Amino acid sequence: MGYDLQAVIGGSEQLRSATRHFPEARLAPLAQGLSLMPMTDQLFDAVTNGEKSEFPDLWKLPGGFGAVLAAWSQQGPVAYVEAEYFGGVGQQAAVAWAGGSIVLGPLTWAEKQPCPPAGSPISQALRRLGVVATPDEDEFSSAGLHRHRETERWISLRES
Repeated sequence: MGYDLQAVIGGSEQLRSATRHFPEARLAPLAQGLSLMPMTDQLFDAVTNGEKSEFPDLWKLPGGFGAVLAAWSQQGPVAYVEAEYFGGVGQQAAVAWAGGSIVLGPLTWAEKQPCPPAGSPISQALRRLGVVATPDEDEFSSAGLHRHRETERWISLRES
């Protein structure tokens, strides 16, 4: 069984406001006041500036979109996350912005590497967004990212 995610995560109201100029953007609710904006092919094409991404390890983060996320972070922290696993093999990566600047990463972690003491890149990014883990779950599960295993499945949960 696999897991595939490429998305922007931020506060629900913040992302709703920030994405009003991108009709291709879809938001799905997460826990703890957050929303997820899947990076679909349509959104990628709409937000790219056509240049190579300044984050080569984040393969679905469009060129120039980091500057957009930095601007959005003036209203509150945002993160871009990627995870791809199949049969226990894969990797994840994350970068987070706050106040217009990168405050985390970009971080990458592959399955053969030991888990960083601070947690996986996505858990670290979620912590920057204010996610509080429960005693039985990490930030990933506490935010609700375990509910779907594919980026496209999040689109069916669109917020109104």
